[in-house]
Amino acid sequence: MTGAADERIPHQRRRRRPTRSGTLLSAELIVDCALRLIGEHGPEALSVRRLGAALGCDPSAVYRYFRNTDDLLLAVADRIIGDSMAGFVPGSDWVDSLREMARRVRDGYLAHPRAAALASYRVTRRENEFHSVETGVGILLRAGFAPARALRLYLAFVDTVLGHAALDAATLALPAAQRETDGWASTLAYRSVDADVYPVLASVRDDLDILAESSFEDALELVLAALVAQAPRGAPGTE
Repeated sequence: MTGAADERIPHQRRRRRPTRSGTLLSAELIVDCALRLIGEHGPEALSVRRLGAALGCDPSAVYRYFRNTDDLLLAVADRIIGDSMAGFVPGSDWVDSLREMARRVRDGYLAHPRAAALASYRVTRRENEFHSVETGVGILLRAGFAPARALRLYLAFVDTVLGHAALDAATLALPAAQRETDGWASTLAYRSVDADVYPVLASVRDDLDILAESSFEDALELVLAALVAQAPRGAPGTE
C-alpha cells in the first residue's frame, strides 16, 4: 500500500511535461488513460508500455508520477471514489445520507466495471478515500453513535456496499453471452430440478427469475434497518 508522506514521489518529479503529441503529461492524465485502457481492454492493459503508447510518451515518463503500476492502480481506485462522491453533501437525515452514499459508490463502480475488479478491495490511503471515510464516519457520529462504534459500523456498512457493488460490476464486465450462462441470469437448471429431491426449489419455480436481479438495494436496506435499530433514540431517521 502507499500513501505515507515520506514515500510519496518528490514534487519535482511531478512536473508536467509534454508528450510527443504536445499534450502536457500529468498524474491526472495518466489516470484518465489507465481508466480508458482498462475499460477497453481489461485489467491486463494496465502496463507502463501500453500507457506510454497511448499517451504518446516514453513509458519511463510514467515513473515520474507513479512508482509502479500498483501505485497507479491505487490512484485509479481513488479516482473512482472521488468521482462517486463528487458534490455529495450529507443531509439532515443520516439514513438517507448513507443510502445516497451507498448508491453513489455502486454507480461509480458500474461506470468502470473492469476497473472495479482491480480496485474494489484496495485501501488507497489517498485524498478521495480520506474524504469518503471522513464523510461516512461523520454521518454515523452525528447519528449519535460513539466513536468506536461509529467506526465499526461504518466498516460493516462500506464493506457490504463495496462487496455488492463489486459483484454487480464484475457481472456487468462479463461479455453478454457469458452473463447469460455464468450468472443467475439463466435459471433453467433450477427450474428443471427433481421436485422430490428439491421440494423448496420446485415450489418457487415460477419466481426464480428474481435471482437474476441485483440484490444491492435489498442488502442496503437491510443494513440501514439494522443501523436504525441500534441508533440512539432521537437521531433523525430513527423515529
